[in-house]
Amino acid sequence: MDSATIRASSSSLSSSSSSFFSLLPNPNPSPNPGLFSLRFPGGDLPVFKSIRCIQSPPPDSAPSSQSPLKPNSRSPGFSFSCSAVSFSPSRTSELASCKLGRLISEFRTLEEPVDRVKRLLHYASVLPPLEESARVAGNRVMGCTAQVWLEVKMDGEGRMRFAADSDSEITKGFCSCLIWVLEGAAPEEVLALKTDDLAALNVGLPGAGHSRVNTWHNVLIGMHKRTKALVAERAGKPRADPFPSLVINADGIHAKGSYAEAQARFLFPEELKVKELVNVLKEKKIGVAAHFYMDPEVQGVLTAAQKEWPHIYISDSLIMADMAVKMAKAGCQFIAVLGVDFMAENVRAILDQAGFGEVGVYRMSNERIGCSLADAAATPAYMNYLEAASASPPALHVVYINTSLETKAYAHELVPTITCTSSNVVQTILQAFAQVPNLNIWYGPDTYMGANIRELLQQMTTMTDEEIAVIHPQHNRDSIKSLLSHLHYYQDGTCIVHHLFGHEVVEKINEMYCDAFLTAHLEVPGEMFSLAMEAKRRGTGVVVPPKIY
Repeated sequence: MDSATIRASSSSLSSSSSSFFSLLPNPNPSPNPGLFSLRFPGGDLPVFKSIRCIQSPPPDSAPSSQSPLKPNSRSPGFSFSCSAVSFSPSRTSELASCKLGRLISEFRTLEEPVDRVKRLLHYASVLPPLEESARVAGNRVMGCTAQVWLEVKMDGEGRMRFAADSDSEITKGFCSCLIWVLEGAAPEEVLALKTDDLAALNVGLPGAGHSRVNTWHNVLIGMHKRTKALVAERAGKPRADPFPSLVINADGIHAKGSYAEAQARFLFPEELKVKELVNVLKEKKIGVAAHFYMDPEVQGVLTAAQKEWPHIYISDSLIMADMAVKMAKAGCQFIAVLGVDFMAENVRAILDQAGFGEVGVYRMSNERIGCSLADAAATPAYMNYLEAASASPPALHVVYINTSLETKAYAHELVPTITCTSSNVVQTILQAFAQVPNLNIWYGPDTYMGANIRELLQQMTTMTDEEIAVIHPQHNRDSIKSLLSHLHYYQDGTCIVHHLFGHEVVEKINEMYCDAFLTAHLEVPGEMFSLAMEAKRRGTGVVVPPKIY
């Protein structure tokens, strides 16, 4: 016999079973028996390779266009049939669909949340123990509230084998369910399963606490990542080059990649260089305001010098000027600005405003030190953009701090202008629109930031009025929708550095760092920002400004 059929519904598992198969009950039965295995009466069939799951949706339901693993989970009474129709390993993905449908059916019969949790705890109790040798840092699943260990292997037939453990019983239940669905699956089957496919289980997913949502996602993503690595290894493909990175742990700092190794050396600068710099700064009473973008070699020396001369600050462009005032108050007679020209201009302007006109400000070079973003705001195209803003009263020009004083002054002559930075731009826009209804807001010159601000506001329209009020008490969904219709942003201004964090980097993150904690700035390209926003919603990422979401 080369095929047989099993049919099951949410109300019965015993009906229509082929005489060639029988349901093997769980060795630890529960009131409503759960996970099951297939066995021939005469023993396991060693050549049996796959089972096909045929979805039988209700008559009034349309075919699902979602994941092939998702068995029409919105229908409360769906049925499915599983047929052994092939001995080809390529059909194994259909087996997982069958298992997932069975699991969904079981949890749907449990109407009370407490009963679903109890069932999860039952499956935690039947999860095979993980060998102590596998409870190592390399097998940890990151991003979960509890400690989770996941071991992934590929057997001789190219099927995936999983083992897991956790110090949380509920998390062990999650792991048990996932392993049952995917144990023995083909790699493509594992990679096809998405967190959304599990939503119909209705336990620890949308509507529940974030930590439980994260557990489903992070364990599954861990399975994905390690499956990809094993597939590449089996195919003899070389591992992709990782991002240059410095790994910091209890044992110290470890460089990954040749570039990172070169940079790591700067963390421990020569003492003679540090001492020489400190002597000059003390003698001349010079304070240093350096931007984070400085080369690691410079930052390494400055960080070491801070121990003997406290008037050294490494920060973003806005804080640089504030720190310059602080250093002037402490007695520094000169400020050396290590950054591009607009940063030195800002330091000079803020010092003058604070009454420290006698404090000298020095740049790194006599040559022009430009910035592609600041240059974009000095073009005729940006002037035309400002002309359009001035012709649409009431209007406010919100300009990013990464622009020259000349640009800011000229803009203010045409239209009321306020300067902002990434940490306060969203709140600035929200406050302005709250104070002046129907205000036309023109943001520039950073195109990526403008698009990401619009995306943030668009997502706010899906929040409740109460949630929006936490972000800004004078706003609700209607006012945010109105604001979106009055928001404009410049379409041709890009920082050449931030532009690098686009499609190729996103693909590499998805391939090699899918389980990493992500951070993103408002200036990155949209695809990177969306990736970080998704991580933020799962509790495994941060976006700027952090007060939003």
